[in-house]
Amino acid sequence: MFARVSTYRPAPDSTGEPSADTVRQVLALPGCQGIYYLRGKDDKSLSLTLWDDEDALTASRPAVDRIREETTAEQHMEILGVDEFEVLTHQLRE
Repeated sequence: MFARVSTYRPAPDSTGEPSADTVRQVLALPGCQGIYYLRGKDDKSLSLTLWDDEDALTASRPAVDRIREETTAEQHMEILGVDEFEVLTHQLRE
């Protein structure tokens, strides 16, 4: 599994929360396993998307770049960075 973490700074008047349409578009991409959106107390937000494998992560870049640009414009956010990782451990307690 692989992950992409995007870091944002929402404008003071923005919740920064992605729209349901944005979430739907990301989840519809081949190989996408899920999306998390986190808002910190330091006026920084993160989105975390999970992908089946490195091929799915790589193939998603053009679509995700477009979605990210559209969402940040709509939500008045600044993109601070985008990083990609291999997920070495994953487990959720049931």
